[in-house]
Amino acid sequence: LVWLLVLSLAWLGPVLGGEEEEDGVVVAEEEEKEEDDMLSDELEEEDGVLVLHEHNFAHALSEHRLLLVEFYAPWCGHCQRLAPAFAQAAATLRNESSPAQLGKVDATAQTALASEFGITSYPTLKLFRDGNRTHPLAYTGRMDAEGIVRWMRRRAGPSTTLLQDTAAATAFISTQDLVVVGFFKDLGSEAAQAFYEVAAEVVDVPFGVAEAAELFKEYGLSVDTICFFKKFDEGRTDFPVDPARGLDVTEFTQLLRVHSLELVMEFTSETSDQIFSAKIPHHMLLFLNKSSSAQLTLRDSFQVAAGAFRGKVLFVVVDVTGHGANVLPFFGLTPADAPTLRLVKMENNRKYRMDQDAFSDAAIRAFVQEVLDGKVKPHLLSAEPPKDWDTRPVKVLVGKTFEQVAFDETKNVFVKFYAPWCSHCQAMAAAWEELGERYKDHEDIVIAEMDATANELENVTINGFPTLHYFPAGPGRKVVEYKNARDVETFSKFLENGGALPEEPPAVREVPPPQGQGPPPT
Repeated sequence: LVWLLVLSLAWLGPVLGGEEEEDGVVVAEEEEKEEDDMLSDELEEEDGVLVLHEHNFAHALSEHRLLLVEFYAPWCGHCQRLAPAFAQAAATLRNESSPAQLGKVDATAQTALASEFGITSYPTLKLFRDGNRTHPLAYTGRMDAEGIVRWMRRRAGPSTTLLQDTAAATAFISTQDLVVVGFFKDLGSEAAQAFYEVAAEVVDVPFGVAEAAELFKEYGLSVDTICFFKKFDEGRTDFPVDPARGLDVTEFTQLLRVHSLELVMEFTSETSDQIFSAKIPHHMLLFLNKSSSAQLTLRDSFQVAAGAFRGKVLFVVVDVTGHGANVLPFFGLTPADAPTLRLVKMENNRKYRMDQDAFSDAAIRAFVQEVLDGKVKPHLLSAEPPKDWDTRPVKVLVGKTFEQVAFDETKNVFVKFYAPWCSHCQAMAAAWEELGERYKDHEDIVIAEMDATANELENVTINGFPTLHYFPAGPGRKVVEYKNARDVETFSKFLENGGALPEEPPAVREVPPPQGQGPPPT
């Protein structure tokens, strides 16, 4: 019957004034309509998580004051990994009798919902409060069960604890390694409201507030002050609120990120997320072997030096025989190189090497300051060039040979920057080799590649793999980033057309010469 109905609609559509459709499209639309007709507004669960769609979404919002919804795609690997953690978080919240509920939407099937809420990537999590459909809150917590539970707890309950006497404050301060207490003479002030705003977002730290005169006196305060109470480093740090400027939310949030970390962190699987999410622009790393008692003593001077740069440079100890062994290749190091020091500029991964043998706190401070002042050149990795690097159809470049080849004014040089482990690079390897064969006898065209994990360049930053750059012949040190199809024929069109395709004008920029060198001779 459905089949007959579809055929009837297909034939009669134009007669009845509707748009003419191809049979396959009509069938698909009718099947989708049939499926929609079967869905109701009843709320069903899968692993304790509400299964939401266009027909029951409004019902779910009316039933649950706090509804965290995951918009996912069935084929998305990140979504698949999140699923068990999401279900575990739902179970934990339910066992706590929390008002928070978790739901999920297959955004590839429920396209109307995906469009309504602007879903462009997976998974995307949004929190709906009190049935409000128009202004959901973006999820900002960790993508694991504990992170989801903490984030929802903070949203379900008060973001701060009111401390009314000394006993309550003492008990609260002892609950975790770091707690934050805002002392405000007026809890309705703008500064207090800014404090509440940050407390609602930062879910891993307990926040307390106090306005009782007894507590101001107990903690030696006379003005509105934010106090960080820590079971590490200096124990307590006070930040008086500027009465003229008030409390800036952005500055306070960054201050919290900085002081939630120890002055010197050890790089482990447990601390790596904290280290990289701190948004501190420079990291100073001490690589040592913890099994060596002589090397362990170096941490003392490292700790002393760190105090002068808090918030600007994060000091990190890396055990070359422990978790830190995994990052050694990124720095071109082996365990035998310990002890050694490196400073990393996080915005571009530029690395700076301290050459001094002495690891005194004064020497470390001087080195860090010189890097911050721009007085130290970055330490660039370079592999040794293979003996036949320039006789292959695809030339093999390394850091040491890149300049002379890429900026040869008589050649048009097309370079693939790759990572050996990158599956996308592996997929296009055959096409790149074929391209090299095709142009190996051209005097003015060079096809080349460089392992960007083993070689670094001062003025060319590679942010993803593979990256393809075209360096045209002539003066000016120009570079064109190739962003088109990765097949031999499109590569050839690009080369034959002088580094451009008709469909997309190239984005051309100039690359400055390395420090200490002027422009190439004309």
